[in-house]
Amino acid sequence: MPAEVTTETPSFAQELKELTLEATAECHLGSSSGLAFAKLTQMILCRLTPDKADFVFTNDMTVVTSRGGNDTAEGSSRKRQTATNQTATTTGNGFGYAGSVEPAMIDFNSPSDLFNNSSVLNSLSDSISVYPLLFGDVFLSDIMEPAAALANLAWPPPVMCDEGVGDEEHVALLVDFYFAHSNTLYPIVERRRFMVILGQMQSDPDHAATGSLSPLDLFRVWMVLAIGSTAFSSVSLGDESEPMLYYNKALQHAEEALAMNEMAALEVLTLQVSYSFFNQLGPNTWFLVGMAARVALGCGLHTASTYDKLPTDVAEQRKRIFFSIYMMDRVASIALGRPFALHDDDIDVDTFSAQDDPSAATEAASLGDTFALQPSMLSVPLHILALRRIASRIARQVYSPSASRLAAAIAKAANDPTAASSTSPSTSREAILTTLHQELVDWRRTMPFPLPDLDSRVPHLSSTWYDFNYYTHLASLYRPSPLFPVMDTQRIKILANAAAMALRHAYSLHQQQRLAYNWLNFLSIFTVSLSLIYATTAQPANLAAVLRQTRAINDLELAVELFEKLSVKFAAARKIRGMVAEIVARYRDVRGAG
Repeated sequence: MPAEVTTETPSFAQELKELTLEATAECHLGSSSGLAFAKLTQMILCRLTPDKADFVFTNDMTVVTSRGGNDTAEGSSRKRQTATNQTATTTGNGFGYAGSVEPAMIDFNSPSDLFNNSSVLNSLSDSISVYPLLFGDVFLSDIMEPAAALANLAWPPPVMCDEGVGDEEHVALLVDFYFAHSNTLYPIVERRRFMVILGQMQSDPDHAATGSLSPLDLFRVWMVLAIGSTAFSSVSLGDESEPMLYYNKALQHAEEALAMNEMAALEVLTLQVSYSFFNQLGPNTWFLVGMAARVALGCGLHTASTYDKLPTDVAEQRKRIFFSIYMMDRVASIALGRPFALHDDDIDVDTFSAQDDPSAATEAASLGDTFALQPSMLSVPLHILALRRIASRIARQVYSPSASRLAAAIAKAANDPTAASSTSPSTSREAILTTLHQELVDWRRTMPFPLPDLDSRVPHLSSTWYDFNYYTHLASLYRPSPLFPVMDTQRIKILANAAAMALRHAYSLHQQQRLAYNWLNFLSIFTVSLSLIYATTAQPANLAAVLRQTRAINDLELAVELFEKLSVKFAAARKIRGMVAEIVARYRDVRGAG
C-alpha cells in the first residue's frame, strides 16, 4: 500500500518564515520578527470556527473577495467549512463561533508564557533553502550575466527603457532617482564628487584602459546605476534585468576597491546593502551589514575622538556612512529579530550635520531667503535616523530578554505580595510603553517641512510615508510582546487602530504610485495585516458587533489588493493574499450571522 502523502496546511507563521528567512537565506528568527505573534494570531482564529476548532486555510487559496460584495464569501464559506470539518482538531483554548452562541471571553488577567515557552519557538531554527525562493524558483545561475556580456558592457550603458530616450539621458534619470531616493535613505555617496567621476567617464569611454579612474570610482558609478534602477523598479514594478546587469558589472571592480583602504571597503559594503534592500537577487543583507559594522568599529567611527583631527568635510562624510550602517543594521536586525551589530551605548559620536555641501549652501543663498529656509536634503535621513533609534529602543525594551525578565518579575510580584517594592515593576512597564509612544508622536510631529520636492515617485518625500511608518512602529509597540505577553482591552484597541491606519496609508502610497514594492514593505504590510486580524478577533466583545462597528473588513480588503499587486514581484504574496481573503470572507459570514 503506498505511503500516505501529507501536505502541510498554510499558516501565518509558515508564510512569515518564508517571507523573512528566504529573503535573507538565514535560519533564525527572533522575537521582534513577529513569528511568535504570527503563531498567536493563528491560534485565536479558532474563534471563527465552530466547536472551538483550529482554523485551517484551504490549500488551493482560491478564495477571491471583492469589496462590498457577499456572493463570493457565501460561495466559499461552504468549501472552507468542509475543509475545516475534515482536518481540524479540537483545542481547549479556543472561542465559540460568533453566530448563535456568544463567544467565550478572553481572560486578560491570565499570565501567558507564550513568548518564553520553547514549544512556541521550537521551529525557529529549521533548515530552509539557501536560494531566494521568495521570488519563485530562481537560482543564481539564472540571474548571473555571462562574462562575455559583462566584458562588452561599456560606457555609456545600453538603454533599457522607453524608446526615444538617449543613453546619456537614461543615465541621468537613474542618477537623479538614486540621489532623490536611495541616497536620502542612506547618504553614502557625495553627489558633487560623483558627478565629477561621471563626467570623466562620459568624456573618456576608455577609462578602464587608461587608468584615469580608481576601482572604487568605477564600482561606485555602476552601483549607483544598479541601485537607482532597482529602486525605480521597486516603485514601478519594472523588470530587474537592467539593475542586475549593472550590479554584476560593479562586482568586477569590487575586489580591487575593497583592497584600497578601510573607507573604500565600507563604501563597497554599504552600497551593496542598499542594493539588497530593493533587490533580493543580489547580496546577503545580514552578512554584509555585519561586515560593514565590524569594519566601522575597527576604524573607530563610533567614537567622537576619531573625528577630532579630520577636515570637516571628511568627518561629515564618514559620519554619514557610519550612521547609514547604523540604520541598515536596525532595519535588518529588527526584521529578523536578531541582536544588533552596533550597540547604542557604545556610540558617543554626534550625528552628521543637516547642512548640505558648501556648493548647495552657496546656491541657496544666491536664490534668496525663501529658498534658504527650505530644509536641506540631509534633514530627511536625519529624521529617518531618529526613527531607527526609536525602533532600536522598542527592540531593546519591548522585545529583548530583559523585557521578558521584567514581565516575569511582574508575574512573580502578583503571586507574592511581599516581593513588591515601592517602585512596582508593573509601573515601570507601563512607563516604558508610554515613553516610547510619546517618542513616536514627537517624531511624527517634527518631520521635515516642507519636504524636498525632487521626484513625485519617491516614497519618503511624501508625508504619507511618515504616517505609514508611524503606525507600523506603533503597531509593533502594542502587539503582544515579551514585555506585554498578555493584552488588555485598551492596548488591543490601540493595536487595532494602528494596524488599520498603517494599511490605509500603505494603500494611499500605492494609489499615489509611491509605494516601493520591496521585501521590507511586503513584510511590514504582512505584519500589520496580522496585527489587525489579531486585534479584531481577540476583542472580548461580540465579534459580529465588532465587525459591524469597525472598518476591519474594509481595511483588510485593502491589504488583499496590496498583496495582489505585490504578487507581481513576489510569489509568496499570492498565497498570503488568499489567506487574508479567506479571513475577510469568514469575517463577512460572522458579521452576517450576528
